[in-house]
Amino acid sequence: MTARLADIAAQAGVSEATVSRVLNGKPGVAATTRQSVLAALDVLGYERPVRLRSRSAGLVGLITPELENPIFPALAQVIGQALTRQGYTPVLATQTPGGSTEDELTEMLVDRGVSGIIFVSGLHADTSADMDRYEQLRAQGVPFVLVDGFAEKVRAPFISPDDRAAMRLAVTHLVSLGHTDIGLALGPKRFVPVQRKIEGFVRAVREQLGLDEDAVHERLVQHSLFTLEGGQAAAAALLDRGCTAVVCASDMMALGAIRAARRRGLEVPDDISVVGFDDSPLIAFTDPPLTTVRKPVPAMGQAAVNTLLEEIAGTPAPRSEFVFMPELVVRGSTASARKASSPKG
Repeated sequence: MTARLADIAAQAGVSEATVSRVLNGKPGVAATTRQSVLAALDVLGYERPVRLRSRSAGLVGLITPELENPIFPALAQVIGQALTRQGYTPVLATQTPGGSTEDELTEMLVDRGVSGIIFVSGLHADTSADMDRYEQLRAQGVPFVLVDGFAEKVRAPFISPDDRAAMRLAVTHLVSLGHTDIGLALGPKRFVPVQRKIEGFVRAVREQLGLDEDAVHERLVQHSLFTLEGGQAAAAALLDRGCTAVVCASDMMALGAIRAARRRGLEVPDDISVVGFDDSPLIAFTDPPLTTVRKPVPAMGQAAVNTLLEEIAGTPAPRSEFVFMPELVVRGSTASARKASSPKG
């Protein structure tokens, strides 16, 4: 066997250890290197192991919500590229209004023999959803990883941004600019990321502005939809309550908040400051360029793939949550509250 490894390594131009990793279907080998080793097997007349044949052509499912919010295609691209580098073929399954449900997409992927599934912002993030579906999936022997949203009852690895820290970054930035009336616009309350953002926001404004918690919930937190229109509606309500700055739970909502301000004859950031969340592609080129809290998409996507491949290889990660720190990106949609104190028209 040692002589065989040496022959394959010499033919492929790699180390014997790398050949061993490929033959045993271990992750951590570049796709091009893996192909070189497989080609060396063919040239030398060795038969590819059955496990290796199935592993190198393995399918991995990726289930996402709609793709209108650019953060989901961005995450799908990172995950897809990382899977391809490891010799897997990503299969993107997207939920659409009136289309297939998460359960239907899961069943379709399982029927096609996927090696594993990555769920992004799925039902695991919805506190009103039944989590038994994930236990049933585990009982079928399908490895999976859950991104964005944590459920205590589900025995699986979770990948999340630190939503509480994200709100602290946004509030600290706005307070440093002199804002004292800061609103929070976000999606439905039943989602875990929404609940965590509220916790972080309330704690930050209490600590930095000394506001009463009940008053914050009543006056400064506004639920809506995770859409441009939802952001517009939420921001309009917060402007009615005298807010000079609005923190939004997504960049799409932030664009809606800017539209709400402009429809009132207000300028961003002169009259109202707006902060987004995600740092979606192209968001730096809006008018004005959006100040936002950057979701660590590359790190989260790579971690999701690494964790899933460990599950597939039979060395499962801990049944816990891996939390990634976001980053504040200051651009042109926030300014001093002194400017925000004199609305136009």
